[in-house]
Amino acid sequence: MVLSDIDRSLLQRCLSRQPQSWQSFVDRFLGLVIHVINHTAQSRSIQLTSHDREDLAAEVFVALVNDDFSVLRNFRGESSLATYLTVVARRVVVRELLKRKSPAALSAAAESTASEQPETEQRIADRDEVQRLIESLSDPEAQVVKMYHLEGRSYQEIGSRLGMPVNSIGPTLSRARAKMRQAGADLTGG
Repeated sequence: MVLSDIDRSLLQRCLSRQPQSWQSFVDRFLGLVIHVINHTAQSRSIQLTSHDREDLAAEVFVALVNDDFSVLRNFRGESSLATYLTVVARRVVVRELLKRKSPAALSAAAESTASEQPETEQRIADRDEVQRLIESLSDPEAQVVKMYHLEGRSYQEIGSRLGMPVNSIGPTLSRARAKMRQAGADLTGG
């Protein structure tokens, strides 16, 4: 998916610091950031309070404005802005969640993560790797993966947009993830 004209205009207005542009940006992408926070915490079995969610969302938006919007200035426009922001938000949230853990819990989590997630799954977190691996999927699987993991859409949204039954989204995602893991393992010789 390419950068839409709406997002391109919004990004240019933010970078040139036009009035109300940042508020429009936050309004447009706050839901996506909250979805990323919830999904990231849920995938790590971490319970969040509404205060935690607000703090994490603030950290994501602070990361976007730091150093004169350097993260946004580095956006090359090779994907949708939502895809790029999903990756940025996930990285910020993971970093912040790790910072909040005690040293003992952190080492235990690192050990369990290392045993549960092989190196190929770690590589899948990288945006470029994800894009390449998604291209190896069939069209419906690729669309479902992009919409769920990169755009933050719900099963209902995906089902209605693609004309798929909602109860087939989960199994499609599972098959696609397995294929992506295998493709990553084939590349690393694993």
